Amino acid sequence: MRPQLTTQLLGFAGLTPFYFSLFGVAFLQDYPRALSVQGFVIYSLAILCFLSGALWGHARRLPDNDQHWHLLVSNGLVIFAVASVLTAQVVLAVLLLMLGYLALLWYERRTQETRNWYSAMRVRLTLGVVFAHLLFFGLNVVMLD
Repeated sequence: MRPQLTTQLLGFAGLTPFYFSLFGVAFLQDYPRALSVQGFVIYSLAILCFLSGALWGHARRLPDNDQHWHLLVSNGLVIFAVASVLTAQVVLAVLLLMLGYLALLWYERRTQETRNWYSAMRVRLTLGVVFAHLLFFGLNVVMLD
């Protein structure tokens, strides 16, 4: 299998846990619902940290003069993501994590080649993740009423 196809398959398959968790948040009760809520938040944290690590890996392939900001942004996003979850406010954490995804996409689009298959895939995946976060927010606001 070609690396491009593998990357795309894994990338889009990575959306599945977000949407399975949303199903649990919407349709389950009590402990299974709480597990779905925590699963969504933890998975979101893991994926944002993974993407930050990918930025770190990309930075290591750049000339020394160009690595500085990529490395700082990569580390800053991980710290931001962990701090978001440490707020212990699920809805706030999810909104902050969503902002982290958007910030990472914005940074990548400003600093990397944006006319290739990977960049196009990252936009689509980020939109899928942001949509999942917005649905999570909506479900939790409705459930609080």
